[in-house]
Amino acid sequence: MKKVTLLGDSIRLNYEGRVTELLGEGFEVFRYDDNGRFAQYTLRSLFDYAGMIKGSDVIHWNSGHWDLCDLFGDGPFTPPEYYALMLKRVAGELLKITPNVIFATTTPVRDRNPYNSNIVIDQFNAIARETLEPMGVRINDLNAALRGDIERYICDDMIHLTPEGIELCAGKVTEEIKKLI
Repeated sequence: MKKVTLLGDSIRLNYEGRVTELLGEGFEVFRYDDNGRFAQYTLRSLFDYAGMIKGSDVIHWNSGHWDLCDLFGDGPFTPPEYYALMLKRVAGELLKITPNVIFATTTPVRDRNPYNSNIVIDQFNAIARETLEPMGVRINDLNAALRGDIERYICDDMIHLTPEGIELCAGKVTEEIKKLI
């Protein structure tokens, strides 16, 4: 039996059930019910879930929407340089568990989203690539997969996945996991 861990924010919560179904028999999938929120929160959560994550063959993870949101009109909640540092620390801990770590890029939002913008999402995704690829973390570009038809794949809440978006992301996540096992 192969062990897969899924970590991340509410976007991960959207697709994790379908990923578990698509992986099927022969896979044990660890996922927690909590929203991973910020990259720093994910780092802190690794302490709590260490025993459950131990022995994972593949870890698929995302952090971003909470970090880059602009709630007060003064820029991203997490400064870009701090985001890079937190990603590096999370990846460092995950790579101690398995060399098979995959980071999913932050998914796009509808243009009317008042707190998250695709311009900033692109900037934070670039930071993630620049930080994580040199560490050997694979990048699963969910953003690119959804970007072609945001209205179809992103809900009316302007951030979460529609059923079609869930299916597309779950397929991409499952495909990337299976490449490593």
